[in-house]
Amino acid sequence: MHIHPPKIEYFDLDAKSNTDPKGHLRGVEEYRLTPHGLYMFRPVPGHPHLSHFESWLLPSQGLRVTRQSWHPGHERDYDLYIDLVEISSSGSVWKTVDLYLDILVRTGRGVTVLDTDELLGALDQGLLRPERAQWALENTYRAVAGIAAHGHDAVRWLASLGMITTWRRG
Repeated sequence: MHIHPPKIEYFDLDAKSNTDPKGHLRGVEEYRLTPHGLYMFRPVPGHPHLSHFESWLLPSQGLRVTRQSWHPGHERDYDLYIDLVEISSSGSVWKTVDLYLDILVRTGRGVTVLDTDELLGALDQGLLRPERAQWALENTYRAVAGIAAHGHDAVRWLASLGMITTWRRG
């Protein structure tokens, strides 16, 4: 397992761009700012498996909720991919700091937490402060419990919190 510092990503609403953790600048087709967060829709040109993705950055929950669209024959067995992130903004630029933990949601069927080993490795190597790791774990537990309590439906759970997450595709 390769232990890395937390990944940082930028979302520039005015420039309609997204700078990924590796520093690649990507064009964004749509940003939508709402009282509870920021929606982004972005194509993934040239990717062999993925055609586009759309994400909601939800600061009050510490979550980035993503739906991906796959090229035929490359579909995955999950509906939503949720990153545990710290979210901040300054002017038109939003920033996420990924805190390693991820949640795969199979709507109506279950959830799986991923990358606990990465979080613990980063903590052990001093790349993550204990209070940040605790925050990430507590947010993960809260999200998993909320999603499970709503029939393993993350969109329904978020709506119960007043966060309506509308998406481009069905």
